[in-house]
Amino acid sequence: MRRFRFIRDPGASLAGSNPDALLDNLGGPVCILFSGRDTTRTRALVTLLHGNEPSGLFALHRWLLSAQQPAVNLLVIVASVHAALESPRFSHRMLPRARDLNRCFKPPFDDEQGRLAEEILELLRLHRPEAIVDMHNTSGSGPSFGVCTHLDRQHDALVSLFTRRLVVSHLNLGALMDISDASCPTVTIEVGGRQDEEAHTLAYDGLQRFASAQRVLANEDEVEWGIEILRDPIRLELCEGVTLAYDDKPRPGFDITLRSDIEHHNFGEVNPHTPLGWVKDDPQALFRAVDAFGRCAVTALVRCEDGVLYPSQGLKLFMITTNASIAQSDCLFYAVATEQNLPLTSDAKSLA
Repeated sequence: MRRFRFIRDPGASLAGSNPDALLDNLGGPVCILFSGRDTTRTRALVTLLHGNEPSGLFALHRWLLSAQQPAVNLLVIVASVHAALESPRFSHRMLPRARDLNRCFKPPFDDEQGRLAEEILELLRLHRPEAIVDMHNTSGSGPSFGVCTHLDRQHDALVSLFTRRLVVSHLNLGALMDISDASCPTVTIEVGGRQDEEAHTLAYDGLQRFASAQRVLANEDEVEWGIEILRDPIRLELCEGVTLAYDDKPRPGFDITLRSDIEHHNFGEVNPHTPLGWVKDDPQALFRAVDAFGRCAVTALVRCEDGVLYPSQGLKLFMITTNASIAQSDCLFYAVATEQNLPLTSDAKSLA
């Protein structure tokens, strides 16, 4: 059973009067092909993998109204329309009891979300794009950044169309960007918070550059693009059954209370004396974190002193969320060490 409806060269009528009308007109997962001035090449934009991340759909709405023709064929895949349509609109990451779609791009494809991901992969293989951008909003408010699985001039150039910050991650979580290879560089672009007007503007401006440029990839001998690069971040996750709240003081009845303003540290540097929140137990009993070597890295990230949670060392944090359900199903934040931007490692005691 095909899950995606295919539309070729739609007119502005598909957009309707606003993004809500566009969402209604789509009705479900949609694959749209805009014919380019050069029809021998194709680029792909994938968006709305999460139903509560609307900037990519807002950018598509503006693109439809502008009636522009892309430089090469532009394939736009809009995935979690059903989740976005759930009331209140653009508030559900996925439907109840469904897996995170951006963790489903590796086998087994044996549930509805897996089959949806498998069909996205089939659409991309069919159209053979020269580059893929997977557009997201960050879970909390914060600046934009790109993510890729390995660094070269092509990924660097692709990210630079949208942002000047790049995270290189080898976590292999089943995200769409994990399919990236030399024949089709694939990057994730986090344009910023889902309620930030700046994120919506960046999404559209980046889409215009991606669609309109004659060339979006670079040669290996070209100069660097001046992007800040963060390597091998570690995810701080909650252990099973741990309860979490956000507040300005310890919340009774919860194992962890993180500061309600913690997302202000997104892409900022914190030091070992920066309070992050409060905990009722040893951090190793509450958190999970694994470094690039598969070792426990909780003590490399956080420590507890008199019930207050602090960073263990100078860190740069990003993808911080103040949404407890997202923190519990995904992670609290990502972190890299600030000193010489070295990969985080666990100390000998924690590995014993």
